[in-house]
Amino acid sequence: MSDLSRKPPLTVRLCEPRGFCAGVDRAIQIVVLALKKYGAPVYVRHEIVHNRYVVEGLKNMGAVFVEELDDVPADGQPVVFSAHGVPKSVPAAAEARQLLYLDATCPLVSKVHKQAMRHVRLGRHVLLIGHRGHPEVIGTMGQLPEGTVSLIETEADVATFVPPEGMELGFVTQTTLSVEDTAGIIAALQAKFPTLQHPSTESICYATTNRQDAVKAAAPGADLFLIVGAPNSSNSRRLVEVAERAGAQASALVEGAKDIPWEGIVAGGTIAVSAGASAPEVLVDELFSAFRERFDVRIELTRTAEENERFLVMRDLRDLPLTVDDMAFVNGRGRA
Repeated sequence: MSDLSRKPPLTVRLCEPRGFCAGVDRAIQIVVLALKKYGAPVYVRHEIVHNRYVVEGLKNMGAVFVEELDDVPADGQPVVFSAHGVPKSVPAAAEARQLLYLDATCPLVSKVHKQAMRHVRLGRHVLLIGHRGHPEVIGTMGQLPEGTVSLIETEADVATFVPPEGMELGFVTQTTLSVEDTAGIIAALQAKFPTLQHPSTESICYATTNRQDAVKAAAPGADLFLIVGAPNSSNSRRLVEVAERAGAQASALVEGAKDIPWEGIVAGGTIAVSAGASAPEVLVDELFSAFRERFDVRIELTRTAEENERFLVMRDLRDLPLTVDDMAFVNGRGRA
């Protein structure tokens, strides 16, 4: 090969772990198995996870996505609740209409629900650290009686918050937050309210922490850090922020290869790549295919943890067989 035809070099640091977590894997599997058991359509309230590729793939299999239960006809077909969790009022409404429903709430989100309810049971007012309007926050607040929970988004909210008179305080957090941002808010809360009670276990989930740790390790010296994920994915957006704080010169959220900012990628440079917990690996593969078309790619693997967690689906679906293609899609490695 002549010098003129040789591709310029590019170093790509690939983070591990990245992409699908056990909760996302379980939620997608529930929809696929429900389609096998009940046939199409299977209704899904809101996006099962925050990723357009996953949603479109499930639509192609026969899933129908709806905004609210009112959009689900009483045709005997099941409705699946998303991995982010739902307020108690949603399954109650489904039962009132005698709808068959399957709850795909991530077990780690359900754990936060239980922690919040424990605070209330012990007579505490709950402070939920999270982002207003996020489905997980709506679901968690919807577990609790009205007036027993307050949302804290920033340290500025801590400064202005006035607790109910005479009540102890306990906090929980959204599972997908930045570890550093949350630590700052918790420190501010503890300084203002020294008797503040922690949840019984950590609220930010292992997958969020692991992906942020890998990004921190890969970021120093990177010219550009690309995070594969959806614009409405909280954990993916947090990874973009973490990358820049940890030393990447720039970072960007991309949904796929079509969004690669080529102007920020130079020959001989170093870019880093990770993916949010709801982003399938097939989209990362497409990024690398695009890189290799233009560059002689050298891969550096940045591994900070090994994940072996698996969350079982509900018993009624557990024994249904999945094809090789089904499993590839559920694991984020194939197309529907």
